[in-house]
Amino acid sequence: MKIVADENIPFAREAFSSLGDVTLAHGRRMPPLHDTDVLIVRSITRVDEALLGNSPVRFVGTATIGYDHIDVDYLKKRNIGFASAPGSNSNSVSEYVVAALLVYARDRGITLDGRSIGVIGVGNVGSKVVRKCESLGMRVLKNDPPLYDKTRDPSFLPLGDVITADFITLHVPLAKDGDYPTYHMVNRDFVRSMNGVLINSSRGSVVDEGALSSALGGAVHAAILDVWENEPNIDRSLALRVSGTPHIAGYSFDGKVNGTQMMYDAVCHHFGIEPEWNAGEVLPPGATIACSWVHGSTDEDVLRDAVHQVYDIERDFETFRRSMADFDRLRKEYPVRREFPTAKVLYVGAEYIQPLHGNAPAAGKLKGLGFNEV
Repeated sequence: MKIVADENIPFAREAFSSLGDVTLAHGRRMPPLHDTDVLIVRSITRVDEALLGNSPVRFVGTATIGYDHIDVDYLKKRNIGFASAPGSNSNSVSEYVVAALLVYARDRGITLDGRSIGVIGVGNVGSKVVRKCESLGMRVLKNDPPLYDKTRDPSFLPLGDVITADFITLHVPLAKDGDYPTYHMVNRDFVRSMNGVLINSSRGSVVDEGALSSALGGAVHAAILDVWENEPNIDRSLALRVSGTPHIAGYSFDGKVNGTQMMYDAVCHHFGIEPEWNAGEVLPPGATIACSWVHGSTDEDVLRDAVHQVYDIERDFETFRRSMADFDRLRKEYPVRREFPTAKVLYVGAEYIQPLHGNAPAAGKLKGLGFNEV
């Protein structure tokens, strides 16, 4: 079996080599697939007839939550197997949102406790964002028309009821048609109705960047953008006016390895092969972090300290601002980032060191963000 995989998928060679011959390739420069059986990609590779037309490919997988870059109808027509990785990096994206919120609040001299946040899209990612924001003490307003239509859950609110929240965070797939289109959902009417901060870590084209740019500093107080229209050729003038990153919200090491495992399992299932590779055997242990607890510290101080030690989002903001022209390189060379549950939390005070436990400062909130009790 011949397998071609995006070179940015961690452990791709180790995982798939037990199934056949593995070739790693740049996601935007896939080699000819004339002898390829399996293709494993990430979001930057457009998979359609132009790529697969003259190939014998029998299975396509994307190690990502979304699959708007895949022509699924074409795959069905060709009877090509397909799998995505829903939920693989959902925790990573939710941690990105938390880190961004904590930094924004500190820089503006505000607290998040009691602030409102509208979560638009409450699927794999959005549901985790909801839980974490509730742990921060925020008032969460949920909007998800597909889920509401399916469940009639009264906790889902109309868009007009969430759009004026202090923060709006987007977690929807990109859809240009159908019952629930999201292309340019954040348009001029949307941003004119806002009175807060916009966070987008879903897909760039969910936001009309021209409309956003015109509203920045007014109805949209600020924006935190991980995704962009026309990646990697982004609007640099807009990028200089926001806190930006190069589509790496879901790029935690743990999230990417989850995607590898899901793709490996999907290939094995499709071809009736007994799985042998297990990501749990290759993931290294997480770090021990020391949170300073001194007189006058607030719970939010402790949370910010813990989150910063696991994920320094400000470094990502600064690196992107300096090198945004190298969008793909920033993604390819993105440093290893672990997730909150991998960290061992110790409190360090003037005369003591103690582990995170039920009675420790901000323990409930830390656990709500995903940190584990020791």
